[in-house]
Amino acid sequence: MTADLFETVADVRPSFEVIAVGAALLRGFAGPLESELMTALRDVVAQAPFRRMVTPGGHQMSVAMTNCGSAGWITDRTGYRYGADDPETGKPWPAMPALLRDLAGRAADHAGFAGFSPDVCLVNRYVPGARMSLHQDRDELDFGAPIVSVSLGLPAIFLWGGLKRSDKPRRFRLEHGDVAVWGGPARLNFHGVAPLADGEHPLMGRQRINLTFRKVR
Repeated sequence: MTADLFETVADVRPSFEVIAVGAALLRGFAGPLESELMTALRDVVAQAPFRRMVTPGGHQMSVAMTNCGSAGWITDRTGYRYGADDPETGKPWPAMPALLRDLAGRAADHAGFAGFSPDVCLVNRYVPGARMSLHQDRDELDFGAPIVSVSLGLPAIFLWGGLKRSDKPRRFRLEHGDVAVWGGPARLNFHGVAPLADGEHPLMGRQRINLTFRKVR
């Protein structure tokens, strides 16, 4: 990763928005693949339907989710973790479509993180009012790989905080096709999504789909 890529915006493309050292937004990066992405996602959801999981504290998440890849992120009364099998079916999570893996790798490379090959993709579905509280992605074994997050559907307000939960988050509007990438010194920054505003997306209706790619093992 070239250090100056994340320290100045003077030489980056108009679609490349630096939000912190080690973090950037790639505006519209996934847009050209929207039809292929929706086809791939329909196949994943047919095998592992969306569900609203319960946190260790007993609260049902407002965001519905599923997973694909060699493992899936799970939360229940016993805690947060990754597991190879879908707890609702007892079967392995669907394989990650090559299209998704390639998109994540290209986005990471474009943001300065070469060689990223995710083994897990969390698929989150937001409906109006759904939100994601500030959190760190720290259930992975190795923090050396970046996080790649793809937005589809309704626009959302991405909350980008610091390394402490108490740090006041900045707000960034994410549109259909935008991709956020963060790693290196920004890998453990707190982040979240404000309650989704109501609306109607021409392709996806009254929802937002977020794909979060991670290297778990």
